[in-house]
Amino acid sequence: MYEETLYQKTDDGTPFVDILKSKGIYCGIKVDKGVCPIRGTNGETYTQGFDGLADRCAKYYQQGARFAKWRAVLKIDASTGCPSAIAVKENANGLARYAAICQDNGLVPIVEPEILMDGEHSIEVTVKITEHVLAEVYKALHDANILLEGTLLKPNMVIQGSECKTLSSNAQIGHATVTVLSRTVPVAVPGVTFLSGGQSEEQASLNLNAMNSLDMKRPWTLTFSYGRALQASCLKAWQGKKENVAAAQAALLERAKANGEASLGKYKGSESASNESLFVSNYSY
Repeated sequence: MYEETLYQKTDDGTPFVDILKSKGIYCGIKVDKGVCPIRGTNGETYTQGFDGLADRCAKYYQQGARFAKWRAVLKIDASTGCPSAIAVKENANGLARYAAICQDNGLVPIVEPEILMDGEHSIEVTVKITEHVLAEVYKALHDANILLEGTLLKPNMVIQGSECKTLSSNAQIGHATVTVLSRTVPVAVPGVTFLSGGQSEEQASLNLNAMNSLDMKRPWTLTFSYGRALQASCLKAWQGKKENVAAAQAALLERAKANGEASLGKYKGSESASNESLFVSNYSY
């Protein structure tokens, strides 16, 4: 949730958090305040939101939140040397600082170092960059005395750039992603909850399924934390109209079921699922 939605109520005045609690659903909140340019870089960014973060986290916990997320954004561009060393370290240290503040206030931090899909780079380049970024992130988390058992990782899948002419198969993406995680993410981390990064709904599900179908060691739960690739069909069906609520719920349930199966390596694909690209260049929210 955002801060606004965390405090919202239903039409009869019941806090939305309480409605979710009654259904066994834990609430989380996005606590960062967006990104700002890093001076002297080629449009690279750091994430802001530390002012008053400890006080805000304490209030969010009191309101019913039990986890939080903080998005760090990096990009790949070999022609300009992105991601630069300063961008990688700045964002890794920011994620560690955020995680420490969350844990001090009872919230489970979701650590989200997102490497954007923008670019022409191959999957091999994404492997190299993602491995480097995650290694820096876990070094920073270690140095900040973060309890890894009380964290979740929300990374990008290891996939070629959006403009790359050589497309990777689901099996290749699954293998590359698990390989990178195996080289960088400690066993103590309980779960990896992937972002979709602009993939279509069906592509994201098939890639997650490929990871969980591999004959490779996977000591963490590999699951989903999509925004676009979980909600796109639902929002399209709903359109903000009460008469479309049932259709929107059915669409959301279909994607949730598909990704639940993919988290177990049991998703067979769907002919009715959307393959429409959800990619937005230099995505921000």
